[in-house]
Amino acid sequence: MSKKIAEERIRRLFELADKRVEEGESQLADRYVELARKIGMGETIPIPSELRKSICGSCHSYISPGYNCEVKIDSKNSRIQYKCQKCGNKDFYGYKE
Repeated sequence: MSKKIAEERIRRLFELADKRVEEGESQLADRYVELARKIGMGETIPIPSELRKSICGSCHSYISPGYNCEVKIDSKNSRIQYKCQKCGNKDFYGYKE
């Protein structure tokens, strides 16, 4: 499989995962993320950074604000905190003002 096809499949799996979380099927969304990670590892391509923020750093489940994760904005330190409701892990991402 070429790297371009692998990246397209990864993006498609994340689209499907987003739809499943909105429908309340978080286990299926987690499975899609697992498959996307396996494709990325098999082809040695990283998951794009905008999609990587949708994966819990600890349990590797799909997180979506408003459905299964809490979001807090820390303007003092210019970062956003995502807290996974499945495992309680907190991931931090910086932003520029």
